[in-house]
Amino acid sequence: MVAHQDSTVHSRHLLDGAPSDQEVSMLVNDLSSMIEGARKQVAVTANAVLTTLYWQLGHRVLTEVTGGRRAEYGGQIVSAVGRQLEARYGRGFGEKNLRRMVQFATVFPDAEIVAALLRQLGWTHFTLLIPLNDPLKREFYAEMCRVERWSTRELRQKIDSMLFERTALSKKPEALIRGELAALREEGELTPSLVFQDPYMLDFLELSDTYSEKDLESAILREIERFLLELGVGFAFVERQKRITLDGDDYYLDLLFFHRRMRRLVAIELKIGDFKPSDSGQMELYLRWLDRHERHPAEQAPLGIILCAGKKRETVEYLDLDARGIHVAEYLTELPPREVLQERLHRAIESARARLEISAGGDVDVASSTHAAAIRGSKRRPKGRK
Repeated sequence: MVAHQDSTVHSRHLLDGAPSDQEVSMLVNDLSSMIEGARKQVAVTANAVLTTLYWQLGHRVLTEVTGGRRAEYGGQIVSAVGRQLEARYGRGFGEKNLRRMVQFATVFPDAEIVAALLRQLGWTHFTLLIPLNDPLKREFYAEMCRVERWSTRELRQKIDSMLFERTALSKKPEALIRGELAALREEGELTPSLVFQDPYMLDFLELSDTYSEKDLESAILREIERFLLELGVGFAFVERQKRITLDGDDYYLDLLFFHRRMRRLVAIELKIGDFKPSDSGQMELYLRWLDRHERHPAEQAPLGIILCAGKKRETVEYLDLDARGIHVAEYLTELPPREVLQERLHRAIESARARLEISAGGDVDVASSTHAAAIRGSKRRPKGRK
């Protein structure tokens, strides 16, 4: 009845006279929005269906190749099948792509996990994930891409910048990494280890050879959008030079952010020199004040990041700052050659994992780790001093 009335009203409106250009334009815009929305839904659905098909084809070939006495002839089978499929369905199903489908089913063997990822990831995402040799690294990028809804371009940028190697998570023993990734996949729990990085890449600030902490802060605020991208998805800028008053004395916190998924305030202090133990005392004071005066009942305890030009691993380790919610990280204002950065991060990862395994007596308890492994890197000579 309602639909009939609406239709009648609309018909009378059209019969009242010739429609104006504005009315026609509005109607065209409405219809265009409907068409574009439907096209997007069709594209997403088609992508999911195709990606599922690619996994099924790869799984079927993989089962055939690895079964019985045919394993030694795997390459020949894929080549022969690829030629025939290409003749029937085009190059998209030829030997090259068929091998990629087999790789897809090999590195993502669980159909349920693939189905869950397909809600956010398309085939082009998977083509970037498949070549990653480290299963933990691949799982990290897949889950973070799903949770943070990265585009293909963003995923490529994260991989190229070695985001996994720069997170605190990568410095943990493998059992702990699997535990936190499982919590992310099953419960959507985003821990500080998945969020915090070391080092942070601030080359986009284009600082001069010598600069002050004020220069660094001003440059960050000028490029706040890019700085937020480097921090990661979920950060929202709250305030600069946050005044904290204690016993009549005023202190000023450099930058204050809020992380929406972790539901925490995140305080950031900028240091142009190497990290000093007194820096942690200052940050702890700020965090206690924020916890008492700024934290809302539904929020988690505030966390702090001390961004410095350099740090000494042993000093940071002895202070046990992770237990106090403080993360010490270096920043780079100039990017080193990729090979140099890769080697440096690799050494930091191996060293941190070895120390954690030794301190745990070789028996790592996944359940007890929510904020375990601080990021420790090699010392970098600062470009400026106070």
